[in-house]
Amino acid sequence: MKKTGLCLALMLSPQAFAGDLVQWWDFSATALYGEDYDLAASDKQATVTLETAGAWKYGDWFAFQDFIYFKGNDVGMDNTTYGEISPRFSASKILGEKIAFGPVTDLSLALTYEEGEGPVHSLLYGLGIDVAVPYFTYLNFNTYRRNGMSTGNNSDGWQFTPVFRIDIPIGSANIVLDGFIDWVFATDDNGYEENFHFNPQLKYDLGKSLFGDHQANKLFVGIEYDLWTNKYGVKGVDQDTYSVIAKYHF
Repeated sequence: MKKTGLCLALMLSPQAFAGDLVQWWDFSATALYGEDYDLAASDKQATVTLETAGAWKYGDWFAFQDFIYFKGNDVGMDNTTYGEISPRFSASKILGEKIAFGPVTDLSLALTYEEGEGPVHSLLYGLGIDVAVPYFTYLNFNTYRRNGMSTGNNSDGWQFTPVFRIDIPIGSANIVLDGFIDWVFATDDNGYEENFHFNPQLKYDLGKSLFGDHQANKLFVGIEYDLWTNKYGVKGVDQDTYSVIAKYHF
C-alpha cells in the first residue's frame, strides 16, 4: 500500500522537533466500521486512522492517514489508503503581534496536501480564519484554491472547510462533538460537480468514566456520521451513512 511518508513521519515523530519549536501536539488512533459507502470496492468497510494535531512556533498542523479495508467486495481490491497533511502559518505568530478583530482571533496561510491511491493528489492553498464563539472549544474557517496534481484529477476549483469542536460535560465525564465540512464549489471542470461533505464525530470519554481523571481525554467511543453529496464530484452520488468508532489518544 502507498503511504504518505511526510504525513506518517509527522504523526509518529513529533518528538523530533527540538526545543520550544513545538508548543503542543497530540497523536491518536481510531478504528471505524460502517456500511452503505458509495463508490468504493465494497459498501462495507473498516478503517484505521492515524491522526495528529498540534501547534508550533509559526502556526499549527493537522494530519491523518487512513488505512481502509473492504469487506465482501467482488472487484479484487482488499484495501486502499488516503491521507492529508494540513499545516497553517499564523500571521500573529510570524509577525509577533496579535492579529485579531471582533470574533476573529487569528489569520493564517492555510495549506493542504491530499494523497491516496488513484488520481487524487491535490494541493490546496488559501486563508485560514480562527474565531472565538461561545460553546465552541475551537472554530476555524479555511478557504482554499484547489489544484489537482495527478493525471485524471479534475477537482480544480475552490473549497470552504470549517473545522470545529464542542465539549459537553456530562456528570463526571465529557462528550465531544467535532468534525469538518468540505464544500467544493466553483469548480473549473464541468465533469467534476460541486460537492458537500459533512463529517462530524460524537464521542463519549469512556476512559475518564472507567478510570478517573488521570485517563481523561484518552479513550473515546461513539459514532461518525458521513453525508457527502456528489461524492468525489460525481453527480447524483449522495452518500448518507455512519460508522461506529473507538479512538485512543496516546
